[in-house]
Amino acid sequence: MIYPVIWLLMSSFKPSEQIFQTAGSLIPTDWIWTNYSQGWEGIGGHSFGVFIKNSLVLVVLATIGAVASSALIAFGFARLKFFGSTFWFGVMMVTLMLPHDVTLVPQYIMFSKIGWLNSIKPIVIPAYFGAPFFIFLMIQFIRTIPQELDEAATIDGCGKFRLFYRIILPLIAPALATAAIFSFYWRWEDLINPVLYLNKPSMYPVSMALKMYLDADTLSNWGAMFAMSIVSLVPVVAVFFAFQKHIVEGISTSGLK
Repeated sequence: MIYPVIWLLMSSFKPSEQIFQTAGSLIPTDWIWTNYSQGWEGIGGHSFGVFIKNSLVLVVLATIGAVASSALIAFGFARLKFFGSTFWFGVMMVTLMLPHDVTLVPQYIMFSKIGWLNSIKPIVIPAYFGAPFFIFLMIQFIRTIPQELDEAATIDGCGKFRLFYRIILPLIAPALATAAIFSFYWRWEDLINPVLYLNKPSMYPVSMALKMYLDADTLSNWGAMFAMSIVSLVPVVAVFFAFQKHIVEGISTSGLK
């Protein structure tokens, strides 16, 4: 499983013309460090740091929206009783089974009519309306929290929103961390949405920038692309190690204590 990553790392130190010619040799004969400097210079007059910044803006905004809205919606389904809750839960589950490709054309037409093209709005704003997978995940976490905690908080004068903010939200930290990790990964590697909605190189995220190193008409700079691929993995690895401890934390035990 780790071999493709090792091959990517070793190839980032090889000249572009030797990467595939010496496929059987993992260790470079001549270590080329200039791939990183050339890759960091970027494409189209923009350094690779600009593309990383664009990706971080997209990922952070979308992840905050997806996690916060999904937690609030999950609390409503798991704890509140309202008319048609079963029906709306079923509708939410149906959207979970709907392929993303089916919605691309209708969404593009809708965003085009309201003037959102060539901006980050079509990528970020829909995240603030909840993600079905995260909603379902958090509902299962919330249902494991004893109802007695809700009753005790209500007796102490907590309303619904304060109950969610002061009681439920801290106890579902493992679910929030899991959703944040998945959202970060999915947004960071997303290519189809930036391709559809972003037209200016100054707005491109990392996924589109890496593709720009490859050119079917001229010589592709494989060395620089592999070098920047390694650089683009750093935030992903950092996020995983920062949040992994929260995934294995207990919920019911923390609540009862």
